[in-house]
Amino acid sequence: MPPRPSPTSPAGSKAVRRSTVDRAAVVAWLDGRINHERTSTPGGWGLGRMRRLLKLLGSPQRGLAVVHVAGTKGKGSTVAMLAAILQASGSRVGRYMSPHVHGIEERIAVNNRQITLSELTAVWQPVRTAVEQMDREAARQGRRGPTWFEILTAMAMLHFRRQRVELAILETGLGGRLDATNVCEPVLTVITSISLDHMAELGDTVGQIAWEKAGIIKRGCPVLCAARDEAAREVIAAVAARRRSPLVMLDRDFSLQIRRVPAEPSLQQRQTVELVSCSPRRIALPPHAPGEAPCAVGMAGLHQAENAGVAVAAASLLHTRGYPISWPGLQHSLLAVQLPARIEQLGERPLLIVDAAHNAASMESLCRTLPRQTSRGGCRVLVFAASAEKQIEEMLGSAGGWADRLILTRYATNPRAASLEMLIAAAHKAVPLLAESRVDEPDPRASDSTREETRRCWGHCLRGGQFLPGCRSPPDAAERSPFKRPDDSAP
Repeated sequence: MPPRPSPTSPAGSKAVRRSTVDRAAVVAWLDGRINHERTSTPGGWGLGRMRRLLKLLGSPQRGLAVVHVAGTKGKGSTVAMLAAILQASGSRVGRYMSPHVHGIEERIAVNNRQITLSELTAVWQPVRTAVEQMDREAARQGRRGPTWFEILTAMAMLHFRRQRVELAILETGLGGRLDATNVCEPVLTVITSISLDHMAELGDTVGQIAWEKAGIIKRGCPVLCAARDEAAREVIAAVAARRRSPLVMLDRDFSLQIRRVPAEPSLQQRQTVELVSCSPRRIALPPHAPGEAPCAVGMAGLHQAENAGVAVAAASLLHTRGYPISWPGLQHSLLAVQLPARIEQLGERPLLIVDAAHNAASMESLCRTLPRQTSRGGCRVLVFAASAEKQIEEMLGSAGGWADRLILTRYATNPRAASLEMLIAAAHKAVPLLAESRVDEPDPRASDSTREETRRCWGHCLRGGQFLPGCRSPPDAAERSPFKRPDDSAP
C-alpha cells in the first residue's frame, strides 16, 4: 500500500501564506501569456519549457503519484468521478481539469475543494519568478517563454505537493504527447473515447489523433483504454505493447451494462452502470462488490453512464495497486458528482439547459439525451455558438431533429469565436429549415432579441389557452434568466 502522508491544513501550512496580491492581478498576468485555449498560435509545442519550469520550482512532479487521463470526450467527467471515488475511499486527492466555466479556481482542487485565493497567490508567486527568469532566457535565444496552460499546470503540481496529496488526477489539455501534463509520473494511464477534434493540431484521422493521445503512455505503466473506434484501439494497443505497458480495454477485458432507472419526478433521467469483467486476471472489482455492482449515476446521459463505468474500472485497477476503494463510497460518489455545463439545468420555468458540447460526437450525445430532458412538450429553442475551428455544420446537423427554433450567437470575448456569418452559412447547409426562421444575436449579453424569441416560442406552448404543466408567463421567466456573464474560457 502506498504511504499515506498526514494532510496539511491550508491554514497551518507554512507554504500557504496571506498575500496582498488580489485575484485580478494574477488573472491579468496569466492573460498576458500565450493561451492556446483562446488563440490558434501555430507552433511552439513541446515539453522542454515545462521541464525547465518545473526544475526551477524544485521538480514538484517528482514523487507525485498521478492518474493521467487523455481523450477527446469524457475525460473531464471521468476525472471528476474518479477523484470523488478516491476521496470517498479515504485518499487525499488532487484534481486538475480544463477548461473552466466560471473561474480558473475550478481547475485545481484538493478533495473537491477548489484552490483558495491565498493558496493561488502562494503558488503563483514562485511560478511567476521562475517564468520571468525563463522569459529573459528565451528573449536572448529568440524563443518563447512558458504558455498560459504550462504555467497553470506548474501551479497545480506545486499546490498538490504542498498539500501532500496521495494521488493527483490530471486531465490533459490538448492531445497528450506534447501536452504540458505529460511530464508527470503516472501509476495509471486512462484514455477515454476518441473522435475527431482539434484536427489542425492533432491530425485529420482518428488514428492520428489516437497516436497523439497514446503519447501519455509510459513504459510499464498500466493503461485503461475506453476508446471504441477500431482505428484508435489498434494505435493504442500498438503503443502499449511497444512500451510494455499492461493494457485493459473496454469491450475486450470488461464491458459496461447500462440501464435506465424507472421514471422519477426529476427531469434528470437517472441510469445505472455495472462493470462486468471479461478477463478477471486483468480487471476485477474491489471486495464486497458482488450483489452491489449496479451504480446509480447522478449526471444525465448515456455518455455519462459510460464515463462512470470507466471511472469504476480505473478505481478497480488502482485498488490492485494499493489504493483501497470503498464500494459504498464509490456508489455514493457516482450519484453525487455534478459538473457545470454538462447538461446542467439552470432554470425550470421555462426549462433551461446548458451544455459545453464542443465537437460533432459530443453534440450527438447531447441530442440523444435532450429528448428525455424536454419530454414535457413545448417549443425547443437551441442557442448555439462555437469556436471557428470546430465542426460547426456537423454539430448543427445533429441538433436538426431536436430543435424547433435556432438562435445563433457568438462568444463575447474569446477571439476563437466563429463569426455570425460563418454560423449562418453552416446553418443553411446543415439545417436549412431552421436557418430560414433563425434569430441572429451578435452580442450574447444583449437580451432583447433573445427575450422576444422566447415570447414567440411560448406562443407555441399553449394548448386550449393553457400553458403546459410547469410553465408560467414568459416575461417573468425571461427577466430572471439564470445565465451568468459569458466566460472567456468557453471551449
